[in-house]
Amino acid sequence: MKITGNTVLVAGGTSGIGRGLAVRLHEAGNHVIVAGRRRELLDELVAEHEGMEAEAFDITDPNSIRQLFETVTGKYPDLNVVFAMAGVMRPEKVLDPDSLDVAELTVATNLLGPIRLVYAFAPFLASQPDAAILTVTSGLAYVPLPLTPTYSATKAAVHSYTESLREQLRDTSVQVIEIAPPLTRTTLMGSATDNENAMPLEEFLTEVMSLLESQPDARQILVERVKRQRFAEVNGIYDEVLAMQASRTS
Repeated sequence: MKITGNTVLVAGGTSGIGRGLAVRLHEAGNHVIVAGRRRELLDELVAEHEGMEAEAFDITDPNSIRQLFETVTGKYPDLNVVFAMAGVMRPEKVLDPDSLDVAELTVATNLLGPIRLVYAFAPFLASQPDAAILTVTSGLAYVPLPLTPTYSATKAAVHSYTESLREQLRDTSVQVIEIAPPLTRTTLMGSATDNENAMPLEEFLTEVMSLLESQPDARQILVERVKRQRFAEVNGIYDEVLAMQASRTS
């Protein structure tokens, strides 16, 4: 992926890693369109970053995704990069019936949402030069956090989907890249993610942008702090890492 001169849609870009990537890509000389559910956050982003665009949509609504596709490709026919990312992360207890609602929302947002985005935009991107689809998974795709079983499962599923997507698009112009963050300091799950054990967001963004620039043909973008999880099984420390993550109860 080239690091500048793109027209980029960041779906799920109103907060956290998505917002940070949108801003960094804008600063790198890309035309960035941020899409998200919260109109007030979209307006704030546009007001703070001249030239950035915004579109409101709901990633859990198939009709909203189709409308986003029609709107964005109509307004920005040079679109060539899509970040298909979304994330809700909430604790669950399988013995609590109310947790099923959390699990179903998590699947609808984190898994079905990106898949629907890919189905909407991939045929269009396949006709564009220097095209790319980027998914955002997690170190938890490789070793789950038992406190958030469905979140971890959706990220593992997005990793698997991304691998297959890359093979299906091998003979097109579309590069497929997975970004797998470690625990990063955002408000995704309140104090569970916004704490001193998490990688500072700006540090993460700087390393990601550097890797995207230095590894234009990358299949995965892995900052150093995620590699312990990413390669836990092959390095023979899977049980150790899982036990450590299981000790996190809140």
